[in-house]
Amino acid sequence: MPEPGHVLIVCTGNICRSPMAEGLLRHALAGRSDALRSLRVLSAGVAARPGEPVSENSVVALRKVGIDISGLRSRALTQELLDQALAVFGMTESHRSIIRMRAQPVPANLHLFREFLPPPAAREIGDPYGGPLKLYESVRDEMVEAIPSVVGYLKTLASQK
Repeated sequence: MPEPGHVLIVCTGNICRSPMAEGLLRHALAGRSDALRSLRVLSAGVAARPGEPVSENSVVALRKVGIDISGLRSRALTQELLDQALAVFGMTESHRSIIRMRAQPVPANLHLFREFLPPPAAREIGDPYGGPLKLYESVRDEMVEAIPSVVGYLKTLASQK
């Protein structure tokens, strides 16, 4: 069972985008000197089959920036994961909508991963599933661009605790 106060990142199958974002955010938080360093980062999918390995192109795209996510396995989104989360980040509006429809209660801090970037930045991160490595690298770079704004938001949340 996850510890209360984790960060939860959600996509569809939990084999491409959310594991990549999990690895990137974990890496970013591990490099901090404040309390965010100890914040757990988890991922799940709204339509995940539990136990599936991360897609090879996701693993390769992150390995290219020195992050190993090869040991991650998919997990299905549960109410318990939502209830215990300090913040929940979806990849697209459809993920946020699905969470709002299924969750009782709906998480208070439910956002898109790129939501805190200034306009005209795209808010959604498209699904690279089945695409070439370059597409996965592009998705990775969209996530990397958003990491400082996500960390800034988490810092604000942590200071309110």
